[in-house]
Amino acid sequence: MAEASASDRPLDGRRVLIVDDDPTLLEIAATYVSAAGGIVDTAADSVAALELAAARQPDLIVLDRMIPGVDGLTVARRLRETSTVPIIMLTALGEPEHRIEGLEAGADDYLAKPFSPRELVLRAEALLRRANPAGVAGGDVTLGRLRIDAERREIALDGSVLALTAREHDLLAYLVRRPGRTVSREQLLAEVWGWTIGDVSTITVHVRRLREKIEADPAAPAIIATVWGVGYRLNAEALAVASREAS
Repeated sequence: MAEASASDRPLDGRRVLIVDDDPTLLEIAATYVSAAGGIVDTAADSVAALELAAARQPDLIVLDRMIPGVDGLTVARRLRETSTVPIIMLTALGEPEHRIEGLEAGADDYLAKPFSPRELVLRAEALLRRANPAGVAGGDVTLGRLRIDAERREIALDGSVLALTAREHDLLAYLVRRPGRTVSREQLLAEVWGWTIGDVSTITVHVRRLREKIEADPAAPAIIATVWGVGYRLNAEALAVASREAS
């Protein structure tokens, strides 16, 4: 029998924690992730999920929104207090505001139920690839108070490393590498998320989260400016002025 190629096992050796109280869904998802090379841990409630996340330090968490104990939103928020692990949130609630709630809680991606297990694997692969330093595009960049360390996949503000999720890192790095350029939400969705079809409110939520981490006043952002009706622009002059004032 021929050995499986790397493309057949895109999650090879990566530890994935899957959290859902539906045993059938849990089994199917675990089977597909395992077949893709992932090392799978499973949990059916919030207590077990948080315990396993702390003990096993997974590379990725697939988290159902509605689970026994505290809900998936609360679990995501608690994880974000200490971890930047990529999170894919599963939800049976299809309204945009429900998906936005998951993103605001700290999820990097979401899948609406019912979903294709193959799509879950592809989404997991994409998130892990972005979280892998080997996949970083471009070298180190310094722009005023911000510095990108490409090898470490870290972005520092005023010398302090920001606690960013994988998506937040990629979004900020994308903007920093294009200072002064207006980029549309659709462009960000395609080039940062790798989605040709998707909800652009995803971008809005992630920009809001970034502003909370880098802006002096997130309600009146100076670094990431909104270009109304189009998208966003990173204001290099704001960073440079702030850098001079701080020196």
